[in-house]
Amino acid sequence: MTLERNVSFRQLTLFDAVARLGSVSLAADEMHLTQPAVSIQIGNLEADAGTPLLQRAGRGIRLTEAGELLAGYAARILALWQEAAEEMATLQGVFSGTLRVGAVTTAEYLLPPLLVAFGNANPKVKVKLAVGNRDAIVRMLAGQEIDLAIMGRPPAELKTEAMPFARHPMAFVVAPDHPLASDPRPGIERLSDSRILVRERGSGTRTTVERLFKDAGLPLRIGSELSSNEAIKQMCAAGFGVAFLSLHTCALEMRAGLLSVLAITDNPIERDWYVMHLASRQLSQVASAFQAFLCIEGQQRVDAQMQPDRPRRARPARQPKTALSPS
Repeated sequence: MTLERNVSFRQLTLFDAVARLGSVSLAADEMHLTQPAVSIQIGNLEADAGTPLLQRAGRGIRLTEAGELLAGYAARILALWQEAAEEMATLQGVFSGTLRVGAVTTAEYLLPPLLVAFGNANPKVKVKLAVGNRDAIVRMLAGQEIDLAIMGRPPAELKTEAMPFARHPMAFVVAPDHPLASDPRPGIERLSDSRILVRERGSGTRTTVERLFKDAGLPLRIGSELSSNEAIKQMCAAGFGVAFLSLHTCALEMRAGLLSVLAITDNPIERDWYVMHLASRQLSQVASAFQAFLCIEGQQRVDAQMQPDRPRRARPARQPKTALSPS
């Protein structure tokens, strides 16, 4: 096989388009070429690889095992080349590039305004935001599909450099007319017989609420397990049970009087939001700039989101201490 000597960037670009779109004709349209021209280039690539990369599947195509392997490398090579071009432009005084960020589902409530503020200050920067559950974001970070990840705690399974940039309040919340809203008992024990609405196993809030009940020596009675913060909020506001949520997810509902923080000891609790990247990978200048922006301005801007009616007051910037997660 002579793949390493004969393949051009053009062939990789065409193959990447076919792999992404699942169609030779759609790839031809995207690349402004004829379908036969794309087919010829893919045929040449298969000849150099010494194995088929595509096979027909009904009216479309699907990747062979070799095709899947090459598609992954092609996407990484093209992304790295694009990054090199953007870094070269930055050296010439043009601060531009693509910021690739992944965030756990709960963080989608606080991250967009931060991205907008950063983007407005750096208009030549493009932003790609991926939102998913914790496992999905960890996989994307490990596969270098994103440069930075936003989540509540660094993953133990990856070696990352993680910096806290804002406090993360989480709390038990109820509908204002829920019976527990007027229960005078001060402790978490009043929840032992209640239906608790929680996120799926593995999410940050689920892990936290499990730890709270375990530390109190109480059973956790799960009323419903849902993968959507929106569904949890709606069920809680309807009086179905007690929800344990990040307060970032329900600021609007609380201001509207649909939800209220349960008056028990140590509620809400505070953790941290972290921005992290692979320890083995050097960040692009754009990613480094956004990381610094979060560490310097993140807390103040998050406070403004949570309490928009209060005048913004300057506060000391958080010191970006680095936490190196275990491998």
